[in-house]
Amino acid sequence: MAKRTIGDIEKIWANVEGVKKLSDRVIGIGPFGIGMDGLLTWVPIVGTAYTVGAAGWLLVQAGRAKASPGAVVRMLSYLGIESLVTAVGEVPFLDFVPSVADVLFPGHLLAARALQQDIESTHWVEASARDARTSGAHERHVAEMRRNPKLKRVVYLHD
Repeated sequence: MAKRTIGDIEKIWANVEGVKKLSDRVIGIGPFGIGMDGLLTWVPIVGTAYTVGAAGWLLVQAGRAKASPGAVVRMLSYLGIESLVTAVGEVPFLDFVPSVADVLFPGHLLAARALQQDIESTHWVEASARDARTSGAHERHVAEMRRNPKLKRVVYLHD
């Protein structure tokens, strides 16, 4: 497996930002917005495919970023609700539900924010945990994490 860098994590953050805006904030109206997710719900099957595809892509990015289990559970909750609501739109006479619900519940946006917050609260180290422990750098990384109240964990990118 190729070793990840902090630059890779920054790219993941930026890519997630793009999906967040594309899915739920192409057009913003105050605190509400609509994106491709809301627009495509009017097209049967295509809207569902987009919703599920974007959700899967966000979860893959969470895996690439070594997201914490708590962040992944939050993402799964938001994306599960989003996907369930979109699937209801495939039922005849209920096809208006996803479009309304997408404006009121922007699941992709919430899941993306959960991942971005997890990325921001992590002290990233371009080394393996084993190397850091043998060199004594691990204690320094933990101390740095504890000094900064925004940081919650240390992740070694070469593990």
